[in-house]
Amino acid sequence: MVLAARLSRTAPGKAQAHRAYLPAMKLPTYQTVTTAMHGEHVLIVTLSRPDVGNALNTQMGRDLLDLWTRLTEDAPDIRCVVVTGAGGKIFCGGGDLKERQGMSKAQWLHQHEIFERQYWALIDLPLPVLAAVNGHAYGGGLELALCCDFIHAAQGVRFALPEVALGIMPGGGGTQNLSRALGERRAKELLMTGRPFSAQQALDWGLVNEIHAPAELLAKALDTAAAIATNAPLAVRQIKKSVRYGSQMEIRTALRFEVEAYNHLVDTADRVEGVSAFNEKRKPRFTGR
Repeated sequence: MVLAARLSRTAPGKAQAHRAYLPAMKLPTYQTVTTAMHGEHVLIVTLSRPDVGNALNTQMGRDLLDLWTRLTEDAPDIRCVVVTGAGGKIFCGGGDLKERQGMSKAQWLHQHEIFERQYWALIDLPLPVLAAVNGHAYGGGLELALCCDFIHAAQGVRFALPEVALGIMPGGGGTQNLSRALGERRAKELLMTGRPFSAQQALDWGLVNEIHAPAELLAKALDTAAAIATNAPLAVRQIKKSVRYGSQMEIRTALRFEVEAYNHLVDTADRVEGVSAFNEKRKPRFTGR
């Protein structure tokens, strides 16, 4: 694996310590998405079609599917991912309806299969993924955020799944992820009315973990990602797997699944290092092995 050179640009103010790096793994240059390392172990993924509200078109679907697949197959140095949007006003406005204008049923279904695959690949990604929603998230944009492990949002942003007003319905996990996050009754109302809701409502309902001032959002999200990346990466992955799959099981089966996930960590070098560091009163040096 070839290590890439550091980027020369750094964030202002407090973020001077948050140096940006090119990914240590070799990621391609995408048309609709940019990637950059924050420190050694956090990858920033930025949806980059700001002139059209970072709308999800076919190419973005392909780019994200390729990215999530690569991170699943080979990401030795990456321990956490932060997803955000370029431009600051709109995180992602959902599907690109101008591109979809005039599509035949076959063309529409072909495009949507690409979208489906990238959403599912994001859900299945073994790395923890934090959505830093720095602008409005509608339709497929909210679905993208819901596929992440948790969400931090900027003050003033709005969310909605308005597909019902277009004669369709959410098809990127929206009906399932929203109901799991908010409960069936709240989710059905939002899905059937298509009404937008605020970041504060999302926080009150438990959809969003934290709200930050717009100028502070990314730095705060990166602080959380860095805290995750400091911990043993194998343990973090097993926690993600245990929570995700265990929540779909009855409690006894889920408890056994948790123990199996736990047992996989007992014979790892990171477990030995963690216990040694504790007893030696020093910070652990985790390697992901």
